[in-house]
Amino acid sequence: MKKFSSESRIPVFPEGARVVGTVHSPGALRCALKLKPGSVDVLELRLDAFVSDLETLEKAARRLKFPLLITARHPAEGGVGGLSAGARGALYRRFLPYAVWMDVELRSMKPLAHVVSEARTAGVQVVVSSHFFRRMPSLTQLKALAGKARRAGADVFKLAAKAERPADVATLLGLFPGSAGQHLAVMGMGAFGQVSRLVLARAGSVLNYGYLDQPNASGQWEATELRKQIQFLARGE
Repeated sequence: MKKFSSESRIPVFPEGARVVGTVHSPGALRCALKLKPGSVDVLELRLDAFVSDLETLEKAARRLKFPLLITARHPAEGGVGGLSAGARGALYRRFLPYAVWMDVELRSMKPLAHVVSEARTAGVQVVVSSHFFRRMPSLTQLKALAGKARRAGADVFKLAAKAERPADVATLLGLFPGSAGQHLAVMGMGAFGQVSRLVLARAGSVLNYGYLDQPNASGQWEATELRKQIQFLARGE
């Protein structure tokens, strides 16, 4: 069984933004298996999207050449199949041996507390997330969520929200001042999604998500192109 040891794992938050390629379909999984080293930094396995073929996903997890982030998304935040907390917990447990990170929604931290505890015992880092596919909450609301994630012991607070106006990008950027000591992964979706992902990576977003075959949210970059764009902007310093 493949597992990144504490010695072989890349640092959780090395200097610079990290790009996550999302594996949310059989096509994306085929793309992930063909990726060359350095084309992305991390692969996210959307466990909820592979419930009907977990054996194939597990075999692939042993072969993938990148650190893995696992998630089984809550149905209210884009999860596939309307899975219960118990079913999602079983998915996390099955794939924890392959994971460097796991992503659990803020709303799921209590229902899945036992799995989160097991992950921490195993040395798996915890990304606590909130997703807003239809709106941009106020900055006050976002800061409150970040505070809840911090108190829940998140290693990263991940936020994805609809960004349809320049003001929405400014709202997301407003999370960074005063966030010292808290790692943030922040991204927009919608009309200003692509712009926001570059700007927010430059602002300090530690994990930045892109697709491998087809977008699964509006405003995404293809993951390898996103990495190139982020690196290009970094060279402009």
